[in-house]
Amino acid sequence: MTTPEGGAHDPYVRVRGAREHNLRAVDVDIPRDALVVFTGVSGSGKSSLAFGTVYAEAQRRYFESVAPYARRLIHQVGAPKVEEISGLPPAVALEQRRSAPTSRSSVGTVTTLSNSLRMLLSRAGTYPEGAERLDSDAFSPNTAAGACPECHGLGQVHRVTEESLVPDPSLSIRDGAIAAWPGAWQGKNLRDILGALGHDLDRPWRELPRADRDWILFTDEQPVVTVHPVRDADRIQRPYQGTYMSAKRYVLHTVADSKSASLRARAERHLVSGPCPVCAGRRLRPEALAVTFAGRDIATLAALPLADLARTLRPACEGDGVAAALATDLVARIEVLTELGLGYLATDRPTPTLSAGELQRLRLATQLRSGLFGVVYVLDEPSAGLHPADSAALLTVLDRLKAAGNSLFVVEHHLDVVRRADWIVDVGPRAGEHGGEVLYSGPVAGLAGVPGSATRRFVFPDGAAPRGRTPREPAGTLRLRGVTRHNLQGLDVDFPLGVFTAVTGVSGSGKSTLVGQALAESVTAHLAGEAVTGAEGLEAVHRLVTVDQKPIGRTPRSNLATYTGLFDAVRKVFAATDEARARGYTVGRFSFNVTAGRCEVCQGEGFVAVELLFLPGTYAPCAACRGARYNPETLEITYRGANIAVVLDLTVDAAADFLADVPAAARGLRTLQEVGLGYLRLGQPATELSGGEAQRIKLATELQRTRRGHTLYVLDEPTTGLHPADTELLLRQLHGLVDAGNSVVVVEHDMTVAAGADHVIDLGPGGGDAGGRVVAAGPPPEVAGTPDSATAPYLRAALRR
Repeated sequence: MTTPEGGAHDPYVRVRGAREHNLRAVDVDIPRDALVVFTGVSGSGKSSLAFGTVYAEAQRRYFESVAPYARRLIHQVGAPKVEEISGLPPAVALEQRRSAPTSRSSVGTVTTLSNSLRMLLSRAGTYPEGAERLDSDAFSPNTAAGACPECHGLGQVHRVTEESLVPDPSLSIRDGAIAAWPGAWQGKNLRDILGALGHDLDRPWRELPRADRDWILFTDEQPVVTVHPVRDADRIQRPYQGTYMSAKRYVLHTVADSKSASLRARAERHLVSGPCPVCAGRRLRPEALAVTFAGRDIATLAALPLADLARTLRPACEGDGVAAALATDLVARIEVLTELGLGYLATDRPTPTLSAGELQRLRLATQLRSGLFGVVYVLDEPSAGLHPADSAALLTVLDRLKAAGNSLFVVEHHLDVVRRADWIVDVGPRAGEHGGEVLYSGPVAGLAGVPGSATRRFVFPDGAAPRGRTPREPAGTLRLRGVTRHNLQGLDVDFPLGVFTAVTGVSGSGKSTLVGQALAESVTAHLAGEAVTGAEGLEAVHRLVTVDQKPIGRTPRSNLATYTGLFDAVRKVFAATDEARARGYTVGRFSFNVTAGRCEVCQGEGFVAVELLFLPGTYAPCAACRGARYNPETLEITYRGANIAVVLDLTVDAAADFLADVPAAARGLRTLQEVGLGYLRLGQPATELSGGEAQRIKLATELQRTRRGHTLYVLDEPTTGLHPADTELLLRQLHGLVDAGNSVVVVEHDMTVAAGADHVIDLGPGGGDAGGRVVAAGPPPEVAGTPDSATAPYLRAALRR
């Protein structure tokens, strides 16, 4: 390097002695004003370097530069374990972790497009004659000025009907016709009160007079009567004063006020949700909906796919007025989103329904319009959830951010992004304690000479033809007919059984709607004994397992060991030690959720929540137990020289050796290793796990179970967040499930997965309204030859590889 290290114009971020998580005193120089990709197998330490060290240090320096209040928080949040970092500009992190989902958060609120759209209607909308001009807040369903008073701006109301409260009208009240009522004594009490009020408890419900049925179910009255219960032979029951509560009142009261999650869930089954009758699901007051622009009200504009919204607004961009200025700004911002393959989203699409990749690309587009320069953007797999056809657009956007004078540090597995990088930092060689070293840092071409790199053979294939696998023959067919949901309109599709099926298509083509909703819900309904119209072949499926990427928990209290059941085996081992028995410690003592054994300062979480002014809250290790979760007395009990906090801190790989002779733990640990999660710690908090890791934990938990009958496994992008080497491990497990006589259906963008499938169903040809059709279906080579398929050229390339 010609520039002196640490000089005034040093073009490198220089990291010295990084020890965060599994990093082994890493020294590395990373160029600024470049697209730098961090690669390595899952758990190798690349995120610890990019996010845990470089970004964390930039954030710490930001805290130091602001108010004393924020500086005090540094001691709580902690600084990254690194000796020195020089040449580090301000940093912006775009991670895939989502904030707590809310039905009021939408594409429009994340991108701030909603603000501009409301301003456009307020300032340049067409008002009814004589109507007053409305402030922009009046066009928001999230403000008192704009929200429909009936549904409070949610667009949906939850109510009860006679059918939802009494599913079987042939039963009498005594036999349990009112299914919404609670069981046990409370339900009997309500039936006895009705008897005391003179109602017939033994006639079938449908034969009772309409007026009586309506009063029993829906009255707001709460009469008090003297109840003379029927006496049991073995005890005396005295008369008592009973207060009546209608079924409607009981359900609504339970949903709103009950502290019991199971009671709430039971009551919610008797609610019927539907569009608000006042605003017809449009969420706004009538006076806001009366204002139009280009002939459409704001609810109609917000429901348009972004690409259609831009087309609608484009004619208004001509001229010099307020409407032209606002419309021009909106169109320019939408074009960035469309460029990133998100033109099928509407501004009113709720953020909880978006994938992590979609959410990150929305934030990326917002940053592109921010005009910042001289910033390091640290990105977490921006290609996640992207069809290969959309990757070129992503690379263009990254190039534009770089051209604006920024640096891009990207944790990435997608080989197209890796090959386009200016610089690659490869971390490894393996995961967890077997990783944490920088194997190579330099231009991409130089990685070809690093034999210890797991990434090298995928970036530079050696050209050896892989052994082809003969496609399996289907054992049957599950047919769905006339599927109509979202952008699927009357779709007919066949899923072969007993094979591995990959469902492909560009983002927004309808893959998750077809598989995660239509297919899964049809099978679920059939297994529950319900009649399913428009479906054939369901009788061949005896069990459904849906493995999604939703978190296994939202606080540090939930972790790998508790979710998989391994924790039960570990606690039993400690409770069985001589010292634990001598002290009278039971299994419960070794749970961090029980008062006796846990640290009371952090309530057994090992972390305390730290609220940051103007910034997202975070977690910091508990100062009392230093993250151990337990009180000192519990930690005095050891097994093979280790206390329970030390065992929870073991990686799965290390625990597999430590607990090899504990059958209840060994099988679960082996399964976690088989899906490539050997690097995770047993006590790894759920808040630190990616969506892909959470999905593989769920899969490993399922693989431990004894399987009976034909099982249909449904997975949504199982390779998200996986290095190609880890993808090979995962596919081995999934193909093993099929070899055992089951069916696997995956929604997938990774063409190596599709190329190795027995059957491919390709949806498209585009996203949103341009998708929702089966473009091609059949063995991979057949689909690869389909001329109208956006997937075909990439599938052909994968088959050649």
